[in-house]
Amino acid sequence: LSYGGKRVRPLLTLLFCEAAGGDPAKALPFAAGVEFVHTYSLIHDDLPCMDNDDMRRGKPSAHKRFGEANALLSGDALLTHAFAAVSDGTKAGVSAENTVRAVRELSLLAGAPGMVGGQYIDLKYEGTDCAPDVLLQMDALKTGALIEAACVLGLLAADADESLFAPTRRFGRSLGLAFQIKDDLLEYEDENEHSDEINEKSTYITLFGAERAKALAADYTRQAVEAVSVFGAPGQTLSDFACALLKRNN
Repeated sequence: LSYGGKRVRPLLTLLFCEAAGGDPAKALPFAAGVEFVHTYSLIHDDLPCMDNDDMRRGKPSAHKRFGEANALLSGDALLTHAFAAVSDGTKAGVSAENTVRAVRELSLLAGAPGMVGGQYIDLKYEGTDCAPDVLLQMDALKTGALIEAACVLGLLAADADESLFAPTRRFGRSLGLAFQIKDDLLEYEDENEHSDEINEKSTYITLFGAERAKALAADYTRQAVEAVSVFGAPGQTLSDFACALLKRNN
């Protein structure tokens, strides 16, 4: 697997749909909606009023390339279009009930109770040391909530049994924390090569050290793998994907 641009979240939507016995083609509108939300969040996260990042994936960030106003509007357009995409679930064969559930799920986990709430905590503690439990709460919301939404939307596309939703949510939250810790480790390694670009935010590295952070990422990955054991053999792809994310180098 290549992780250039990653597309982790929409792929999880498709994988969970398949693992629950559904047709991944039915999950495509949901997967697109999740990725629209994710891309909007990156554009807004880079803005001067947020993280003020000039580069994204090795290229000028949207506000540097197209101007701050255009970047803001692009994020707004992606966010609103995400729900139009999800509502097309009925055209792909998803029931109206599950399509409405998907809209609600994505709106809550991408909004103040989820990703946006995590962004707020991130800004609140910017430039200060935060406690480990605050960092965990922030990342469970900022990163984990949208990953959870991606997984749950896959189940909805498959019209999965309700018993699968709780372990799927545990997988999403655990994978989200493992994913963020791995990001911190990769950024730490990059900063060691470019010492003039040190990030002043609290991370798992600054709070626990690199070795402990690696152990935490592995532990959260293990928890994610254990959560999807309820899927039986079809869950092996989900387990393999979680482990591959832990080993990624970008």
